[in-house]
Amino acid sequence: MSPPTLAVFKLASCDGCQLTLLDCEDELLGLSGQVEIAHFLEASSAVRPGPYDLTLVEGSVTTPADAERVHEIRAASRHLVTIGACATAGGIQALRDFADVEEFSRTVYARPDYIDTLATSTPVSAHVDVDFELRGCPVDRRQLLEVITAYLAGRKPDIPNNSVCFECKRRGTVCVTVAHGTPCLGPVTHAGCGAICPAYGRGCYGCFGPSGSVNLPALIPVLHRDGMDDRDAERFLHTFNTAAFEKELRR
Repeated sequence: MSPPTLAVFKLASCDGCQLTLLDCEDELLGLSGQVEIAHFLEASSAVRPGPYDLTLVEGSVTTPADAERVHEIRAASRHLVTIGACATAGGIQALRDFADVEEFSRTVYARPDYIDTLATSTPVSAHVDVDFELRGCPVDRRQLLEVITAYLAGRKPDIPNNSVCFECKRRGTVCVTVAHGTPCLGPVTHAGCGAICPAYGRGCYGCFGPSGSVNLPALIPVLHRDGMDDRDAERFLHTFNTAAFEKELRR
């Protein structure tokens, strides 16, 4: 019996989530003995066609070509998992959603007529059905390995859906907002990073996007109390998961 096949594809992204998988090193070597890595250009030029048992997709959909490509990837995949803020929320490039993309193209490129792009940067789930979304910028290596092994074992991934505040409590980190008045997105951000920034006295920047239970409008007055005006708060939210936090604000 042939081993299950794993494929990794990239859309519009920085490659950071794929590098997280490569950084697994020893775990990845052990995994390679249990699966056939059929498509992973970041790691190997060897490519075999689908269908694939598990496909990981990094990056957002920003061009007409990628909008077509995700349908091809979906059709070739038994299970499709999107990894990272770009693939799950449109990424930082979703800032284009609130601006004039044609004006950007004229400003940045000498020949904008050569640029074939969409007016928006959207998550893969906006175009095809996705079996699981793993958040983060980049994703956490432990969570990534959990998702891969879970699907290969035929079970649901055990990924918590609580906020960064839970992680601060677990590691005994004093709340930077309560103790120091530091603006922090921890109460509304998905857990997974291990609360790294608060552990070093900095507020959470929302790298993992909105958590499962979000009351974002209630956080805005706290940000105001801690010295942010409306413009500051808007810029604070418009980073790695711009579109996802904006969606929560509109609810």
